[in-house]
Amino acid sequence: MPADFNWAIGGEAGDGISSTGKIFARALSRAGRHVFTSKDFASRIRGGYTAYKVRTAIDPVESVVDRLDVLIALTQRTVDENIDELHEGSVIVYDGERTSMQDLEIPEEMVGMDVPLKSLAEDAGGAIMRNIVALGAACEITDFPIEHLASSLEKRFKDKGQSIVENNKKAAELGAEYVRGNYTEESANFDYALETTDNDYVLLNGDEAIGMGAIAAGCRFYAGYPITPATDVMEYLTGRLEHYGGHVVQAEDELSAINMALGAARAGARSMTATSGPGIDLMAETFGLVATSETPLVICDVMRSGPSTGMPTKQEQGDLNMTLYGGHGEIPRFVIAPTTIAECFWKTVEAFNYAEKYQTPVYLVSDLSMAVTERTFPPEAFDMDEVEIDRGKLVDDDEIEQWLDDEGRFRAHAATEDGISPRAKPGTTDGAHMSTGLEHNELGRRTEDTEIRVEQVQKRQQKVDTAREAEDLSPREFGTEDADNLVVSWGSNEGTIVEAMDLLDADAPDVRFLSVPYMFPRPDLTEAFEAADQVLVVECNATGQFADVLEHDTLQRVDRVNKYNGVEFKADELAEEITEALS
Repeated sequence: MPADFNWAIGGEAGDGISSTGKIFARALSRAGRHVFTSKDFASRIRGGYTAYKVRTAIDPVESVVDRLDVLIALTQRTVDENIDELHEGSVIVYDGERTSMQDLEIPEEMVGMDVPLKSLAEDAGGAIMRNIVALGAACEITDFPIEHLASSLEKRFKDKGQSIVENNKKAAELGAEYVRGNYTEESANFDYALETTDNDYVLLNGDEAIGMGAIAAGCRFYAGYPITPATDVMEYLTGRLEHYGGHVVQAEDELSAINMALGAARAGARSMTATSGPGIDLMAETFGLVATSETPLVICDVMRSGPSTGMPTKQEQGDLNMTLYGGHGEIPRFVIAPTTIAECFWKTVEAFNYAEKYQTPVYLVSDLSMAVTERTFPPEAFDMDEVEIDRGKLVDDDEIEQWLDDEGRFRAHAATEDGISPRAKPGTTDGAHMSTGLEHNELGRRTEDTEIRVEQVQKRQQKVDTAREAEDLSPREFGTEDADNLVVSWGSNEGTIVEAMDLLDADAPDVRFLSVPYMFPRPDLTEAFEAADQVLVVECNATGQFADVLEHDTLQRVDRVNKYNGVEFKADELAEEITEALS
């Protein structure tokens, strides 16, 4: 028995694969098991291969692996796509009554279970429930208490009425009964048993964690336009933000979204928008206005494969250069890339604090893998009592006098030593002022005076230097501190690399791993690089964008492991890559 168990369901887009997978993942988490999911889906509503994979264990799991123990195959292609991950004793559940599955050939070392999914679903009340029949079969195969599945079904369908809930529970029972009556461990040669615990876990994906972090941080306005894979941020906030006095607006396009968010931020609200690479391109002009007007704003970029429309439903970390350098002119900014789903929550809180403390736009950079992956966490991982709000130099009626000029006008762009000016909300006594995208003086009024231009440019740039001195930009560190070999990565690769290090052979080289969440300003890794015999940078893009940045910073050449086929790294795959690269 492996320490972890890997399950998947696959079929065509429109077959309810994602909702079925989430029902099973939620059932496992309710049973006190850790869960890590992954999705493979086409960028269309109907047709095209799609799959949902669940890795589960009693101990935390942080990545996917190249192994499947039970596969629910709704199409022949599902088997073809996953054949390399199946092994001796793997169970393939299929519906032999379906035309496409009648001639399915199951390798001798695997277990084929022909379960009449559609017929049993019709007995329960409708063919649409065939996937639920398959979940019931999976419960029986794995000796997993079906009451946990029933609880998950209750949560999923309670808004549709109790009769729908009961029909789905019956469909699951029929699936379990069929396996129990037609297959046994002895006759079918399978042996799986999913242990349960009394632990209570939260099941969350990266987009949901960002939305939850935004609410905790005091965000009160969100504007966005639907785009894969960032849409779930807006969906999470819709209906929730209103409970805290906020508003969610679905704009007509990305340009409108960022300009609405800018307007709300100018009015004093903590404001946010989220999009993906194509939307970031469109938002670039307003991004410059946000920075020049010194408006606090959080812009979330959930990366996907590009350029252009690229592969909307596939993984990539290809937007780093855009977030670091995008926009005309020289624009001070912050770029924060959470390294785990839990960090999506905490770095979102940081992003809002940084935006207001330093009056700059902040890019919060996630990616498709983190956005759609659901993972379990203990509730204390999101302790709201630990959330701290820092609104920076926000002045009120009693504090504003020191920031007025000799004529009583508010110096909203005062050239301070740290580069950060006072900020007043609309309605603050004596706080009336203007800000413009044109170069301006301390009052915010347009100017082409050369000395003032230099003063304002230096003032805006100074904010980044101030933050570099004031904030803890340390990377997260794993492995052997004094190891000769250094692995560096960013974003969602952290968990996979940590698990890959655990999979390294005993005679593999010692590794120190630095996971960097701060892209700009970022930590100085020169000392760590100089202490290592070999440095390896791991990232999901073709050109090694972060590796290029680090070589520029440290003046030291690095080796690279790059993946850009649209699929995230897997732990066992990376263990081999790291071993080979450091040999």
